[in-house]
Amino acid sequence: MRWWKVLGLAGAAGVAATGVVIVRSERKRRAYTPDQVRDRLHARLAEQSGASEPRADV
Repeated sequence: MRWWKVLGLAGAAGVAATGVVIVRSERKRRAYTPDQVRDRLHARLAEQSGASEPRADV
């Protein structure tokens, strides 16, 4: 029965670690100002527009 305890503790540690990762990414995402988000989106759009030519048959 002892290995059930170890398995349970490992599962709890895994859930806690996943929560930490989610909270960190959420903090990083929310740290941007609206102007920074807009600038990043414009930069991504410019990268994609420059990387591929628009198709005429679409």
